[in-house]
Amino acid sequence: MNETLNLVSALLEGFLFGAIFFAGLWWTVQEGPSSKRPALQFIGSLMLRITIVVTGFYFASGGHWDRVLMCLFGFFIVRCIVMKLIRLPEEESNQLAKEANHAT
Repeated sequence: MNETLNLVSALLEGFLFGAIFFAGLWWTVQEGPSSKRPALQFIGSLMLRITIVVTGFYFASGGHWDRVLMCLFGFFIVRCIVMKLIRLPEEESNQLAKEANHAT
């Protein structure tokens, strides 16, 4: 019972770290282009997000590989949810592809 609770806790922590990572990515993409040094902001944001997630995984795992896998699984689920939420409708996607091909 206790191990199951630890695995569920690791899964929820994976959800949290995924939400933090992708919220930070969204903020960076929104604010980065208008900053005075966008490259520095993008690289700094990436390093900060990776540091938070890796450190969080380390402490959430408690030295157990199965908890790391559950964290990764939670992170991956959040990634899939974000990808579904931001996916362009099929017509817009096809139109953008046509415009990109036409520009070259």
